[in-house]
Amino acid sequence: MVRRGIQVRGNGRVRVLTIGRHTGLALALIAACTNPAHAFETLDFNVAGDDTDIEDAVRGASLLIGKKSEGVTDPQDILAAARAEYGRIIGALYAEGHYSPIVSVKVDGREASSIPPLEAPSAINRIEVSVTPGPEFAFSTARIAPLAQGTELPEGFATGKTARSGVIQESAGVAVDAWRSAGHAKAAPSGQSIVADHSRRTLVADVTLRPGPKLRFGPLTLIGQQRMRESRIRAIAGYPEGDVFDPEAIKTSADRLRRTGVFQSVSLTEDDGIISPDLQGITATLVEEKRRRYSFGAEIASSEGAKLSGYWLHRNLFGGAERLRIDGEVANIGAQSSGTDYSLGATLERPATFNPDTTLGFRIKFSHLDEQDYVADVADIGVGLSRIFTSKLTGTLGLEYQASNVSDESGNTQYRLFALPVGVIWDNRDNPLNPTKGFFAQGEATPFLGFGGTDSGARLTWDGRAYRGFGSGEKPVVLAGRVQGGAIIGASLAGVPRDFLFYSGGGGTVRGQPYQSLGVNELVANGETFQTGGTSFLAASVEARVPVTKSIGVVGFVDAGYVGAGTIFSDAGEWHAGAGIGLRYDTGVGPIRLDVAGPVGGNTGKGVQVYVGIGQAF
Repeated sequence: MVRRGIQVRGNGRVRVLTIGRHTGLALALIAACTNPAHAFETLDFNVAGDDTDIEDAVRGASLLIGKKSEGVTDPQDILAAARAEYGRIIGALYAEGHYSPIVSVKVDGREASSIPPLEAPSAINRIEVSVTPGPEFAFSTARIAPLAQGTELPEGFATGKTARSGVIQESAGVAVDAWRSAGHAKAAPSGQSIVADHSRRTLVADVTLRPGPKLRFGPLTLIGQQRMRESRIRAIAGYPEGDVFDPEAIKTSADRLRRTGVFQSVSLTEDDGIISPDLQGITATLVEEKRRRYSFGAEIASSEGAKLSGYWLHRNLFGGAERLRIDGEVANIGAQSSGTDYSLGATLERPATFNPDTTLGFRIKFSHLDEQDYVADVADIGVGLSRIFTSKLTGTLGLEYQASNVSDESGNTQYRLFALPVGVIWDNRDNPLNPTKGFFAQGEATPFLGFGGTDSGARLTWDGRAYRGFGSGEKPVVLAGRVQGGAIIGASLAGVPRDFLFYSGGGGTVRGQPYQSLGVNELVANGETFQTGGTSFLAASVEARVPVTKSIGVVGFVDAGYVGAGTIFSDAGEWHAGAGIGLRYDTGVGPIRLDVAGPVGGNTGKGVQVYVGIGQAF
């Protein structure tokens, strides 16, 4: 073996390097030691033609544009990006149906593909990228076979349509998924013929599938559980062992396990082999969360004062995903027109009761309410069921007993009642914490049976919200609307607990108006009427949410509310309204909200109200 020593002088030091057959690598190292890297100063990027969609696709695929914007200067990194640029751009053009592109990437006048990876220049000053997309190709043949019965391939995968490579991949995926949904768990592509005819500007896409045998769900293997009982995991998952294989059933079982909150991660994967004669085994890999957690929150409004809340949670009390949660809240601290409210409650929930999608819950709560027109001590105890019918639809049913002692201008009154709340929630929003599209609808009917001086009747409430995004990009302008309302049926104003009645004003109803400032003046004490809540309520809100930067947005809004002593829109009622502007700062998990509003209708308030909280107003 021949060794030759080379002395390199730089910065007053002497380095001795030994080189042999890998002379190129040694020279690259020498260059890195002796020559400082210069900035990547110029990137010329030219896409022929005037198709902005093509240019956007090419630029979006470019690594060099990203390196330039990041301020990368290391020649080795820049050369690696330049050499990868060909494949990235060609892939982007294939995705747009262009199969004869010409791509040139010149590094200080040299084609990047001709520069060996380990012989990067000591400095790179200028890179020129020129792209000629070439003509658009169309499908002359678009075939995938065999197809499961009822398979609907994407419209773009057809003879005469633009031959986008992404459409081929999407169509193959749709075809495989259709076979898997029909029970063929091992369905997969078995061959393909993709041929471009450059003279005719056409593409042949012929994909062959292998459906494999029709299978049933085999045994479920559990891995990773520590404190959860295996029997409860199986009950919660509702795994359909013995049924015909369906990938949607796997997703459903995984979702059931995730929503217990017990697990940090849940992964259900199909076993590689088939258990004779026709069983597909599934393995569930589970990682458990810490058993306990706690949380604190705070909100503040100029008229309502501050609200502090918190909870302590045990996720897995008895080893079966039983959730014990203790909540505490102190509200209206420093409020302008009322005293301080506080409450303490506990809830115990057990998932997978009666069936995998039904949760049984027990609740007890004690509250002290010091409002503008009454003071009440309230105790609630109840049991309820919550059933998830689909990913969007949830129903609730409960049985509750409530006792309250109320003091107002008419004196002291005791209320006692049994209630049977029945509710439904339809949530179609894309993001519950910061929605940009979809809608939310909630309704509840609560028949109640009163004792002593308490009337019997029913309390109805509803809440509808809709969201529509405008414009492209991750942060569209969002127009949001909300309509909420309620009514007491079959009971008198004085014959129901004060917390059953309806008020308007404040952050949850009409911003710009003082908290619970709108009620009705129907009850008489000492020859004079005094304000209470009403038996009917309606409120509407409209917001325009406009992004300014990636994290900051502004909001303009108008709210209006109505409270009456009879039916909605009867003579015994009043309206008020408020409007204002807001600021939102996106934290990633939800926006921090600052709203400033004032009254624009009614006679219940004046001046400016300020609201600070977490999450959108609705």
